[in-house]
Amino acid sequence: MGRFLNVVGVALLGDPKIGSTGRRRQRPLHIQNPNSIHTNYNLWRYIKMKIIIAAAQTGGHINPGIAIANKIKKENKNARIMFIGTTRGLENDLVPRAGYELKTIDAYGINRKIDIQNIKNIYKTLKGFKEAKKIVKDFKPNIVIGTGGFICGPVLMAAKKYNVPTILHESNAFPGVAVKLLSKKADTILLGFEDAKKRLPKAKKIVVTGTPTKINKINLSQEQKEKLLKELELKTEMPTVLIYGGSQGAKTINTTMVDIIKNKRNKNFQIIWASGTKQYEAIKNQLKELKININKIENVKILPYIYNMEEIMNLADIIISRSGAMTITEIAKTGKPAIFIPFPFATENHQEYNAKVLENVGAAKIILDKDLNEQTLINELESMLKDKNALIKMGQNAEKIAINDVEDKIYGEIKKLIKL
Repeated sequence: MGRFLNVVGVALLGDPKIGSTGRRRQRPLHIQNPNSIHTNYNLWRYIKMKIIIAAAQTGGHINPGIAIANKIKKENKNARIMFIGTTRGLENDLVPRAGYELKTIDAYGINRKIDIQNIKNIYKTLKGFKEAKKIVKDFKPNIVIGTGGFICGPVLMAAKKYNVPTILHESNAFPGVAVKLLSKKADTILLGFEDAKKRLPKAKKIVVTGTPTKINKINLSQEQKEKLLKELELKTEMPTVLIYGGSQGAKTINTTMVDIIKNKRNKNFQIIWASGTKQYEAIKNQLKELKININKIENVKILPYIYNMEEIMNLADIIISRSGAMTITEIAKTGKPAIFIPFPFATENHQEYNAKVLENVGAAKIILDKDLNEQTLINELESMLKDKNALIKMGQNAEKIAINDVEDKIYGEIKKLIKL
């Protein structure tokens, strides 16, 4: 299968010196100024640079792309930023909402098995490559940035055809297929975790920058904590456990939480549980059948979605969640002990690798999805809660892997590659 994927890569990328048409590569689309401006930071604020960001499908790929775009615009208001995505993913909502232009192409992930659907997807992605080439040629970017996922393939390959500098950002501890295939071609690869470095041995240049996130550590005052707990109709003297499975929710986690509530297993702690917007009504009805009013459960607050997540994460004593790259980053930044239930169907099991980053430094426990039930979760929770000093130490260990000034580091690498 490895040879099959390489053939696809060569079909798209061609020979490093000769394009797919048989002609020598075109000259770079950017204009190089012999009088370098890299030594003058202030001039960067006024240069009219153009950037393409390839980000598609999930928030884990799109949100880092938007964070990078926001940093570029903060530093250079004259910068023009264009996103490239598909017509099928969250980018169609998140990117325009963030105020950025979005172009879409045909692109699909390539599975590791050879079947009719996979062949169709390869054909469509080759078509998407032609679409990406036209966008790159017309837009003439100074740099192309990919934030992981299959969209990076055709877009970064199009950039290489025109000799445009490229950066890939990989949030996960276990790099995805697209990043692995492109690692030899991208000028710089930025990583969310040090652990990912050893898995990209053929990369030209690797920089561990961390993953950009809006969530940071807040030292809440006692008054602020009491106000938040009062709004949630919870107590001030009980340990607080935050549980969530992402914006869509996580069925296994939700099923376990219903069992815990049904059997009143949370007598020693209180729960803030974000069920996910799509699963909230089903859980409400499920609890109703058990004669439990979702809004009147002792020591429990169930919400479809948490909008003030930064405050709630900083309020919590323990966090229980899936282990996407963004979640790991946020938990490390806030310095919270965690119990992770990795999503078992994540590509190449990358969520388990992410969770191990914190487990290995003594900051988290892992319960595999197949092992998760009311008893296993309660056992782990009660074990952690009975030793307050150990819990504090776990939080401190989490902070040790947090990377600060992430956006500054990423912007610095972008500036090193741009030629104006």
